[in-house]
Amino acid sequence: MTVYSFYIFDRHTECIYSRRWHARPTSSTAKNARPQSSSTITSNGESTAGGRRVLSKEDDAKLIFGTIFSLRNLAQRLGGEENNFISYRTNEYKLHYYETPTRIKFVMVTDTKMNNLRVALHQIWANLYVEYVVKNPLSPQEHAGGVGVANELFEEGLERFVSTVLAT
Repeated sequence: MTVYSFYIFDRHTECIYSRRWHARPTSSTAKNARPQSSSTITSNGESTAGGRRVLSKEDDAKLIFGTIFSLRNLAQRLGGEENNFISYRTNEYKLHYYETPTRIKFVMVTDTKMNNLRVALHQIWANLYVEYVVKNPLSPQEHAGGVGVANELFEEGLERFVSTVLAT
């Protein structure tokens, strides 16, 4: 099973942590698809890969947050306040979502074969984020201005968690 990326958003909608392990697949895996060309840089400085514009980390995080914001609101309006948005799947990836009581949002993008990771995201929050970021006296309580999680113990623990627990 493959984990593509992981994001943490604070209660002010800022992306305070992002990590990519593998690039998400493109639609070239479909039948009769033409091979993708290599990455190029256009005259206006944007990079493209196979005709698609490659997004920066900031743009990617904004799109991920916009998607979960919209889907969460849709789920609550259709199902009521007790219904929560947990995950969604496309042909190319599956997005898993967990929100803490303090409105910190954890998002993981994986391949489509991965089961629901709500429990795993809760473990990342409780065992890694709370232990290494929240309880760290040197870590800021608010991440204003794009200052994100910069904690080596958290990053090492996340790497270990993803490689051991989620790789099986």
